[in-house]
Amino acid sequence: MINWEHVYATDFALPSTTTLDEAVSELAACLRDPDPELRDGYPYVVLRTWIARDVINGSRRIRLGDEMAVRFTDPHLHARTFAPLVLDMIVSRGDFRRPWLDAFADWYPTETELRGHDDELGWLHAVAHGADLLGTLGTHPEVDPVAMLDLAVARMLAPTDHVLRDQEDDRLACALGRILADPRLSPGASVDWLDPVEAAFAALGSGPTPPHISHTMRTLRALYVLADTGFPARRDGGPLLRVVRPDPLKARLAKVLAPVFDAACSVG
Repeated sequence: MINWEHVYATDFALPSTTTLDEAVSELAACLRDPDPELRDGYPYVVLRTWIARDVINGSRRIRLGDEMAVRFTDPHLHARTFAPLVLDMIVSRGDFRRPWLDAFADWYPTETELRGHDDELGWLHAVAHGADLLGTLGTHPEVDPVAMLDLAVARMLAPTDHVLRDQEDDRLACALGRILADPRLSPGASVDWLDPVEAAFAALGSGPTPPHISHTMRTLRALYVLADTGFPARRDGGPLLRVVRPDPLKARLAKVLAPVFDAACSVG
């Protein structure tokens, strides 16, 4: 097995004892390993760097992307939830295939294992990792941003017994913000994606708030803040992005959230 810590320490140089294809194959296997030190450690950083530096070139990235798309149906949760991270690297580098989008769209709203972290498997983050890819796809010139907004709504409103933690809802809000900063969106499309959410909130009865409704509320509150203040274009900083129509979006968010705020703030 390749010593990935050594690769990291030598400015990500390819070891002389292996070919690039062999190294990429081993990296792909590491990103499916249940050991979080392998899946989310040095191999992850090496893969990200080699893709960014074009060490893993176009044809190899396409093959790797095809492999990640298949992983959305993998029986192991840790394999499914790291597939969008790798695809995000690849799509961000400029590659895109429609089957990748289709596989992601089939998986993202239907994933039922929503744990952010597991004591043995480490970080899983299905919602957060999927949100990163969602935001990248939503701004890709070959992808309809409205379809990605609808996909985000489907993820938010999917019934679950699990309450999100570890800022998954914030990551989804950031993805929504990136998509809503896309100038391709019409004025109507910038707000009409909230129609199903408004209907879901209106249908709430008395009693405990279902987890998926709680997730949706928290995501939209975070999105309101991002629409008001702007947000970094990249997770490592950079200039602020702003949604293309912040005032209409904030007005619609306030209208959608008003009934749940009214219920929470009423006395007696």
